Amino acid sequence: MELSKKRIVVKVGTSTITNENGGIDIKNIDHLCRAIAGVENMGYDVVLVSSGAIAVGANKMRLAQKPKELRLKQAAAAVGQCELMHLYDKLFSEYGRMVGQILLNSDDVEIPERKENLKNTFDALLENHIIPIVNENDSVSHVEIESDKKLFSDNDMLSAIVAIFCGASKLIILSDIDGLYDANPTTNPDAKLISRVENIDDDLRKLAEGSGSNRGTGGMITKLDAAELATSRGIDVLITQGHRPENLYDIIDKKKIGTLFVGK
Repeated sequence: MELSKKRIVVKVGTSTITNENGGIDIKNIDHLCRAIAGVENMGYDVVLVSSGAIAVGANKMRLAQKPKELRLKQAAAAVGQCELMHLYDKLFSEYGRMVGQILLNSDDVEIPERKENLKNTFDALLENHIIPIVNENDSVSHVEIESDKKLFSDNDMLSAIVAIFCGASKLIILSDIDGLYDANPTTNPDAKLISRVENIDDDLRKLAEGSGSNRGTGGMITKLDAAELATSRGIDVLITQGHRPENLYDIIDKKKIGTLFVGK
């Protein structure tokens, strides 16, 4: 598939849209929506892949802790997805943008007919200047929540698959860390940010152990998996700090931000 230089996928993790207490970080979501709207006004098509439904739902349901039981996780996902879409719809509309929701499970990208329908839906939304907001369909699919057979392995992999589907030229993963470091920055003050990666190998994976947040399910390893898949299809992948959504403007301007994994 030919990649569109004007088509971008932005993925936000749970740690970007929630605060330390598990509540919604409305200020940061507002900044995110404003930045994406600004990028769209520059002539780009943007797809937003958003995690956070279970965490947001658990908070709204006033659960004492993140649910461990499957049925409670799925209930929290159902509640949280409504809350997230309400916020995205409201905030994006403040900046003159329209949104549409797409919830996916593995069948949608593995069964040929559903795969083709999904691609057509993305194209139709983007051609009409509507921002697709994508998440896993956690409220009905147990596979993606806690099965060993899960395809997406957190929304990082989902975002790579979506980028391939949409023919995007760039995947931007907003995380709770500035990018990939040569050591653990939380324990090593001398850790240096790796600004450019041409090849993902075993040595690089050893640098990516652990997760920077207790609110999400993924860590740097899942981001490397996603980057490996996307770059193999020619898509540039960039990991940067999610609490500075205005970095999107600098990325568009090709400034050195975060860690760039170069598409092959």
